Amino acid sequence: MRKRHNIPTQLDAEDTAGSVQAVDIVDERGHLGPRTDDETDSVADEDGVGVATDVDGSSGIGADAAVEGGYDEAPDPPELTADASELTTESIVEAMLFASDSPITPLRIAQILGAGGVGEVRKHVAALNVRYGQTGASFRIEEIAKGYQMMTLPQYNVWVGQLLKVRRETKLSQASLETLAVVAYRQPAMRVEIEEIRGVGAGVILQKLREMNLVKIVGRAEEIGRPLLYGTTKRFLEVFGLASLDDLPKVEELVPPEKQARVYTPVPEQETLAVPADVDGEAAL
Repeated sequence: MRKRHNIPTQLDAEDTAGSVQAVDIVDERGHLGPRTDDETDSVADEDGVGVATDVDGSSGIGADAAVEGGYDEAPDPPELTADASELTTESIVEAMLFASDSPITPLRIAQILGAGGVGEVRKHVAALNVRYGQTGASFRIEEIAKGYQMMTLPQYNVWVGQLLKVRRETKLSQASLETLAVVAYRQPAMRVEIEEIRGVGAGVILQKLREMNLVKIVGRAEEIGRPLLYGTTKRFLEVFGLASLDDLPKVEELVPPEKQARVYTPVPEQETLAVPADVDGEAAL
């Protein structure tokens, strides 16, 4: 069973001015990523998901709960044996998080428990982190891309890194890192904006980042020519250990002082993967 670990960051404001070279994808808070395809499953989004209501008016997590994590319906709670009946809900939540190699949303945990809701799950996670702090544990439960995952503390990087002999599984050139940073801070961003900031063409690099599922097309700007707009993906949040885009470090050069909300037409999620690219790497609808 492999666990996620914190590794010193290599993506910061200074990286964008360095020489063009291959570097590991490592997030600002120090989490290693991304994993290989067979190590990391996608994390379902819990936005807009409600809780089913029984005939008698009581609410609970049941088969009518919204689809999440690739499941068509919430599974029935497991039957407890004589020994399992003595376990606490807090310890069960802990066991699920320990066994998972990818973030689990609070809703998914509540569905498996078959009782309580997202609020109760969050309380259990908070209580576990308090206990870990009091006992001097070397790990905590972090919120990553709207899910929870156990991760080692940064101060253990030296020893954990030697144990794992960290592999350079996925590399990004300096140009790719700079382009990704611009998209992250300026999204939704047009290709011409990205090219103006970097001073070079960005079509091919944007296409590469889309293939790596770090960048996606989010819509078309309501401007002349209706140019495509780019934004980051949930995979981006997972790789860099961010709960949301609000956790991005503040970089004055990339964040305009009074950025106004851009009016644009969103592109349905299922359509973004099927958008072809032209010779310059720009996708065309």
